[in-house]
This record gives sequence, structure tokens and C-alpha cells, in this order.
Amino acid sequence: MSMETAVYAALLGLGAGEVFPDFAPEGTVPPYLTFQAVGGEPIDFLDGAVPDKEFTRVQVNVWAATRLEASSIGKQVENALRVVAGLQTSVLTGRIATFDEATELRGTMQDFEFFT
Repeated sequence: MSMETAVYAALLGLGAGEVFPDFAPEGTVPPYLTFQAVGGEPIDFLDGAVPDKEFTRVQVNVWAATRLEASSIGKQVENALRVVAGLQTSVLTGRIATFDEATELRGTMQDFEFFT
């Protein structure tokens, strides 16, 4: 199973919202979640071998109508990703509160690292 598939499966249904890689389509009704790869630490072997696993840093965003709803779902996200054995999750940041002026939605952003 790919990292993206595992993350999607872990997040699906949290807060009764939808999950989208990268961005949500315009007009999506909150709450919803988005996630995207935002880097990672490369693995390099001295002998030039190609690693069969990689570290990927992923940002997960929650968008909701209220701050309390966004924060609650954000905590659900963290709890759900911590227990997916295949992802070997490390929580890299705490949740950051955000606000989108265009949609007037409240959100959280949090970074995770997966070793898959």
C-alpha cells in the first residue's frame, strides 16, 4: 500500500468530512481534510544502493466552520495517524490554527513524517 493510500484510509471519515490529496474542489462543504507531501529526509547509502523505503513529510490540513470543530478533528487526525503501523508515524509539529479569509473557514495544519 502506498503512503498516500494509507494516509487517505486513516483520515477517511474523521469528523464526518471528506479527504482530498493536495486541495479540495471549490464549493466543498466543511468539514474536510487535505494532505500533501511537503518534503522529507533523503536516505543515501555510501555504496550507492537504492533504498526501498523513504521518509516523507506530510502536512495535513483540517477545514471547518468553527475553531472548536477544526481543533477537535485535528486531534482526531493526530490520533488516527499515530496508530497506522505501516506508516511508522512521527509527529513533527503541533497543530497550528489558521483562518482562510476567502472561505471564512477555520483550520488546523500539522506536519507528520512517515517511513514507508
